[in-house]
Amino acid sequence: MPIEVTDTVVPISRLADDGNLCGECPLWNSAEQSLYWTDAGSGKLYRYVLPKQQHELILDNFEVNGFAFDESGDLTLVNNQGVWLWNRSANPAHAVSEVEGEKLRLNDCIADPAGRLLGGSSFYDPSSEYEAGCLFMIESDGSGTILDEGFHLANGLGFSPDSKTLYFNDSIARKVYCYQYDVAKGRISDRRVFAELEPDAGLPDGLTVDALGFVWCAEWYGGRISRFDPTGRLERRILVPAKQTSSLAFGGDALTDIFVTSAAKSEPTPVMPPHYDPVCGYFGGAVFRLNVGIVGRPEYRTRFRPRG
Repeated sequence: MPIEVTDTVVPISRLADDGNLCGECPLWNSAEQSLYWTDAGSGKLYRYVLPKQQHELILDNFEVNGFAFDESGDLTLVNNQGVWLWNRSANPAHAVSEVEGEKLRLNDCIADPAGRLLGGSSFYDPSSEYEAGCLFMIESDGSGTILDEGFHLANGLGFSPDSKTLYFNDSIARKVYCYQYDVAKGRISDRRVFAELEPDAGLPDGLTVDALGFVWCAEWYGGRISRFDPTGRLERRILVPAKQTSSLAFGGDALTDIFVTSAAKSEPTPVMPPHYDPVCGYFGGAVFRLNVGIVGRPEYRTRFRPRG
C-alpha cells in the first residue's frame, strides 16, 4: 500500500524580504558564504553574505531568470534573450541567443560537471497557441545542441550525486523527468517520468538534489517543498508560509540550511489546483531559511570562453 505523506511544519525564518515579484534561482556560493537569488519579475539580482548578515542588491534593471557561477568568478546569466556573461563590474555581455535555429528564451539553468550550461526554454501562454520549449546544452565556447523538446514550461534542473542522472521539471505538465546523462559528451538518453504531482498539489518549480540523491521540488501554488527518494517516491513535504513557493537551494557552513524563494505577484493559470485562491492570502516575496539536518551538495560552475 502507498505510504501517506502529510505536510509537516518546521521552524522557518525570513532571511530577506524585498517583496520579490518572482523570486527565483537561489544559489549558494561557498567561497563567499553567500546566497544569491534573482527577482525575475523586477529585474534584480541579490546577494546575502551570511556571516555578516549583509543583504545587498548587486544588479538592477536587468532580467535574470536563472544563473550559474562561472569558474572565472563571473556569473553566467540567462533570460528571454539567451545567455549573458557578467563580470560584476561592466554591464552583462550577450553571449548566445539561439541554438540550432531555436531562440533561447530561457527560464532556468544549471552547470554540468564539465562546465557546460543546460537550460530550458519556455513559451507557455494559456491565452493562445504557443511554441513548445526545448532543453538545451551550451558548450563553453557558446556552441550548443538541442537535447530534447516538447515542453510547456521548462523549470528546475539537478544532477544526482554521481552526475549520471539529470532531473528536469516541466511545471505545466506537473512532471519531474529524469534522463541518463553522459558527462563526457554532454548528452542525455532514456527520458522517463521520475515523479508526477497530483492535480491537487502545486506545480513542480525549482529543483535541487541533496547529498543522498533525494530530489527536492518547490511547489508553486502549493506553499511547500517536497522531497522524493531516488526511486521517485514522495518521502516528505514541508510547509512554507508562501503560496507561490518558487525554488530552493542548500547552503550554509555545513550545507544543511535550505533557502526557499517565493513570488509576491499572483500568477493564476488554468492548471492551478482545485480550490486554489489566486486573489487572497500571502503569495510570497520573501526568501525563507530552514534546517532539517539534511546535507545538500554544491552546484557545478560553468567554464565559459565564448569564441570571438
